[in-house]
Parts: sequence; structure tokens; C-alpha cells
Amino acid sequence: MSEGRPAIGRREFLASTSAGTIGLLLPASESHAQMTSPQSPGAKTADASIRPFKYHASDADLADLKRRIAATRWPPRELVSDQSQGVPLATMQKLAQYWGGPYDWRKFETRLNSYPQFVTTIDGVPIHFIHVKSKEPNALPVIITHGWPGSVAEQLKMIGPLTDPTAYGGTAADAFDVVIPSLPGYGFSGAPTELGWDPIRIAKAWPVLMQRLGYDRFVAQGGDWGNAVTEQMALQKPPGLIGIHTNMPATVPPEIDKAALAGAPPPAGLSADEKRAYDQLVTFYAHGLGYAQEMSNRPQTLYAIDDSPIGLAAWMLDHDAEGLALIARVFDGQPEGLSRDDVLDNATLYWLTKTGVPSARLYWESKLAFFAPKGVTLPTGVSAFPTEIYTAPKSWAEKAYPNLIHYGRMPKGGHFAAWEQPQALAEEMRATFRPLRQAQS
Repeated sequence: MSEGRPAIGRREFLASTSAGTIGLLLPASESHAQMTSPQSPGAKTADASIRPFKYHASDADLADLKRRIAATRWPPRELVSDQSQGVPLATMQKLAQYWGGPYDWRKFETRLNSYPQFVTTIDGVPIHFIHVKSKEPNALPVIITHGWPGSVAEQLKMIGPLTDPTAYGGTAADAFDVVIPSLPGYGFSGAPTELGWDPIRIAKAWPVLMQRLGYDRFVAQGGDWGNAVTEQMALQKPPGLIGIHTNMPATVPPEIDKAALAGAPPPAGLSADEKRAYDQLVTFYAHGLGYAQEMSNRPQTLYAIDDSPIGLAAWMLDHDAEGLALIARVFDGQPEGLSRDDVLDNATLYWLTKTGVPSARLYWESKLAFFAPKGVTLPTGVSAFPTEIYTAPKSWAEKAYPNLIHYGRMPKGGHFAAWEQPQALAEEMRATFRPLRQAQS
């Protein structure tokens, strides 16, 4: 362990959440891809400029990706008929057949580049972001943060419903200006070259970004790491932040968390919703922490995910059991909220930007308990999706967020809500922030 390593990290979340312990990124050479921004990552700079950005992967990199997929050395098939040993071989081979064959990155690249993208350097790190302004004059600015194994690809489906609500069942009064940054070490943002880029530090960077864009009043939204960053912003209370929304809230009471971590029988007196959430937590603690334990302890060891595209994709698919089951159905040809292209657009973005290992370091850096209430007092909206890691009951949300202004229990959807159920999540955000608009009108 480096002498510069903090004494505790997100690894403690994996052991005891209730204790509070659970310019521009370039490929290997500039000839491999073209990104239109004049500054590369380097030393800290006072440059506060906002530079236009577009990405174009080289033909050589895309050909190399296909070659590596075709050259995959496959392990033997799992010895069980379910997912209990990990991502099934059949799922990965179907994925490889499509990824190495008809899948076309250029379609997603064209779509991504159709949105206004920029890079600005904050605290020494080039931060990539998408910024789409609504045509509506009173649009409310929102900064939306993704998590792992996500990217800005997750939120693209949200842009239309949020910026142009009248085309998606809303009213002009529901419009947002949308800012979607890539986390440091993810996608097209620079990878930090020094220690300390945890959710607290990222939370300090996002208001700087909003200020540079001229926003003196805004709201924030996130799930997964996006929730951690958004909650930390709410705790820091930067000028202008008036409320937050989360689709992966931190609400678990400490006594519930302790019992779930131990795999104990459900505590007495739980409601039906609380009992379901408890059972989900027991399953997650017993079977769902493998990826997080590795990345929170030894992220640099994951060389394989930046060397093998199939290794990277399998690692990303095995984030949570419900998500894996969903993606397996997608590659079996069943219609779902995600498509094969959705899954592979995200995986290819990680591959081309070489951010498998850099993104994993956020787990090593963080000292926050993901599910423990943090004492957020800003106005907060919660959307509880049924196949999230745990579906937060309203009773827990009301205690965790004393200024809870909206709670929605959703009929369908899981961990990647913006990706899988964008319309539903957009409607939840509209409902959450509508009272704040009215209060300021």
C-alpha cells in the first residue's frame, strides 16, 4: 500500500456500511483518434476556458477491437444453470458475435457528436461534458452524474424529455437545461494524476462547472456514484444548488444494515416494503459485492479489462444480478428497455478511452458508505425502482431526507434508470423539481 493511501476507503463500505465505512483523455497515440480540443491533461492550470469537443475513433482502433474480440480465448462453460458462477458463457458469446460482427460504433459516435460537447479544466483535470440548452426561456439547469459501469451514454435518452418536455408528455414549464459531465477517469474526462479524487472532491468541482456555464441557480441528479456526488454537493450546499433528485438513495437505517450484512433474519416489525428491501440487501451483501471489493482494494490489478474487450464487457455486465439478467435477455433477443447497441455503445466507450482501470480507482478513493443516510437537508426527490440493488421504502426515505419533497415507487426499472426507463425518470425529475420552480417564480 502506498504511504499516500488514506487509512480507510470504500472497502470499509463493503465491510460495514452502517459504520460509515461500506487536456483531454487521449488514446495511446494521437493517431488513434481525433478529439477536437486544444488542451491535453497535464499540470494544474488556471485556465477556465470551455473548449468545444468532438470524438472520432480511428479506423485502426476499431479494427483492433474487432480483432481482439475474434481472438478471445474462451474459458470452459460454467458448471451451473444459473448466474451464480458469474456471467454465463452463452451470454458472452452472443455478445461477442454481435460486437465483433454487425455492431457499428460509428452510429453511436454520430449520435454523441450531434450534442454540444465541451471540455474545461477544473482542479487540474480536464472535465468532459454535454451541455444542451432548452428552447424554453425559463428552463431549470440540472447537472446529471452517472456512475460505474456507466458513462454519459446512459443519460443521452434523457436529453429530449428534459430539454423538450412538450414533445414527451410534459409542459414548457417542465423544461431543463441539461449538463452531463463525465466523471474524472471516465470516458472523455482526464484521468487524475494525483490521489484524492473521491466523490467529495468531485462534488466541489461540479458547482464550478455550473458557474462557468453562467448558472447561479440549479438542481442536481444522480444514481450510483452519481448519487454519492450529488449528495455530497447537497451537504456542501454550494451557492445556487436548490435541490437534488436520486434514483439510488442512501436510506438504510444502521440497525437494518448491520443485520443485513450479517445475513440475520429480518428484524421484527418491518413493513412489506421494508422486508423486501431487507431481503434485497441480504442478497447483495452475500453475493453482489465481488466487483466492488476488488476495485476498492486492488484496482490496478485489473489489467485484463484494459487488454481484453470481452474481459471488460464481462466485468461491466456483472455489476448487479438484476442488471445482468436484463442484459442476458437482451442478447437472447427479448425486447427490453435496453438494446444490444446500448450495452455495446457503453462498453466500446470504455474500451476506446482506455478507462477500465482509471474508472475503477474511484472505488479505491472513496471513504463513503453508499447506503447510509448522510443527513442531507436540501429539498430531495427519491425514485425507487423495483430491480435496483435495493428498493428504498418511503418510510426509510422520509427519515434519511427530512426535506423529502417527492417519493415515487416505480413499476419497472433497475439500477440504470436513465438508460432503461428514461421517460419515467424524466417524469420523476419533473415532479420533484416542480415545487422548487414555483417557489422561485
